[in-house]
Amino acid sequence: MNYSNIRQHLEDLEIKTLHPKAAKSLYAKRDVQEEECPVRTKFQRDRDRILHSKAFRRLKHKTQVFLSPEGDHYRTRLTHTLEVAQVSRTIARALRLNEDLTEAIVYGHDLGHTPFGHAGEFILKENGSYHHAKHSLRVVEKLENEGKGLNLTEEVRDGILKHSKGKSPLITEGNMPKTLEGEIVRIADKIAYINHDLEDAIRAGIVSESQIPDDIVKVLGKTKSERISTIVISVINTTIENEYKHIVMDEKVYNAMYSLRDFLYENVYFAEPVVRELDKAKGIVKALYEYYVENYHLIPNYEKYLKLWGEYSPNQAAVDYVAGMTDRYALKKYSEIFIPKVWAVV
Repeated sequence: MNYSNIRQHLEDLEIKTLHPKAAKSLYAKRDVQEEECPVRTKFQRDRDRILHSKAFRRLKHKTQVFLSPEGDHYRTRLTHTLEVAQVSRTIARALRLNEDLTEAIVYGHDLGHTPFGHAGEFILKENGSYHHAKHSLRVVEKLENEGKGLNLTEEVRDGILKHSKGKSPLITEGNMPKTLEGEIVRIADKIAYINHDLEDAIRAGIVSESQIPDDIVKVLGKTKSERISTIVISVINTTIENEYKHIVMDEKVYNAMYSLRDFLYENVYFAEPVVRELDKAKGIVKALYEYYVENYHLIPNYEKYLKLWGEYSPNQAAVDYVAGMTDRYALKKYSEIFIPKVWAVV
């Protein structure tokens, strides 16, 4: 095979081997048309563009649940993203859906998250116009590539925007992704965070395995591996049984998974040690946001983006800058701005 037609060969393979309801890269559209890559499909190029972005690299220093943990084994936004990718690809492969599309959506789905996890998100929602899924889309459409965006396909952008909300994988109406691959990411995100947040909480001593209600254990299993396998197999089997109308799981497994999610909210996310640190983080994000609204001229590249876009409010500029910070960078800027430097009089 000549290298110059590898992409066409891959596109043909998708059409011949994937499920009829799978998204096919041959038919994917970009807002700005561009010359095709000889060896990669459109979805593979989208994945690579996100993977090589600055926003993706910053995920390694953004909080998942626990702020700046001392141990090396707690999740960050980056490791969460990789775990969601693994679950998504497993489901997509079993259902003969497009793995490359699910992977691209996953890599982009949390790019818009603030420093300090949901503590930062709460502050920007309260003070600025912000939602992490919408901001993830803004990152790939506007902020990356020096303000020009990544020119991703419509299918990837749709999956990023619609990866969250709608409590239930059984819900089939409303703000659902336009592709089944996007629906996979929507469910895989929950599968991953529910199970890895529980594992981190057990490691931190906030809860113990013995506290997990018996009715959840009986359905999902005792270990993280058993729980993920049970849920993933349920998604695969139930979706096939429902003739690919939507990506769904059976009601028994669904109820157990969301009971486990409720257990986390009651015993982990609002546990006193977690909340105490998150309250401190909220104060940091609020102070930084308010400072940069008042001093937007200090935001890097503000004038360049204003010229490029023609409009760029101080509020939006502050949201963009603060939301893009890692935990450690937010702490650094807070210290520079608000903490007096130690000096000695000679």
